[in-house]
Amino acid sequence: MFAVIKTGGKQYQVAANDQIEVELLTGAPGDMVTFEEILLVGGDAGVTVGAPLVAGASVSAEIIEQFRTRKILVFKKRRRQNSKRSRGHRQSLTLVRINEILTNGAKDSGKKAAKAKTKAAPAADAAPAALASGGIDSSNLSLISGIGPTIEKKLRAAGVTSWEQIAAWTDADIAKYDEELALRGRVGREEWVQQASELLAGKPPRAKIDQAELKSGEDR
Repeated sequence: MFAVIKTGGKQYQVAANDQIEVELLTGAPGDMVTFEEILLVGGDAGVTVGAPLVAGASVSAEIIEQFRTRKILVFKKRRRQNSKRSRGHRQSLTLVRINEILTNGAKDSGKKAAKAKTKAAPAADAAPAALASGGIDSSNLSLISGIGPTIEKKLRAAGVTSWEQIAAWTDADIAKYDEELALRGRVGREEWVQQASELLAGKPPRAKIDQAELKSGEDR
């Protein structure tokens, strides 16, 4: 029997005892995970195609290793503009072993499985869903002034998914992320740590205050 699963925005064809590398999952080596986005199941009885998912189907797996790929360098040079840029990136991946392909709502016969979640997306267990004051999602990194879509994507790929994590950064953490993500000193210059602490304290986002000042022309 085989199945096609979807995780981390990608699709994989798997069978029992296969080992595959997928986008980063939460968990430690030895933990069990369950993939519930099953697009197709095939076997002796034929092939069942989901619409869009196969009802009652799931795939259980065990986390073997959490690792990062070898660093790749991206170098860009623009002709006749005396401009160049070099950046490095290491993708975080999880190696899993497929245990069972389950159909018709069957349960995993091994250890109790937990739903697989990627760190590239806001996870309920990675950060509090909302703050008590105003119900603002603390995983919304874009509310920190200076973090745009591109930088937010880099941070999430590096496992930074909440204001709590940024507020707890030490000087060593700042230097580490500045080098790994090519932030060029923006963390200190734009006071990300202080902004994260302010948001956790219930203060309004600086990004919204700056936009309001720009529209009104007043200094607040």
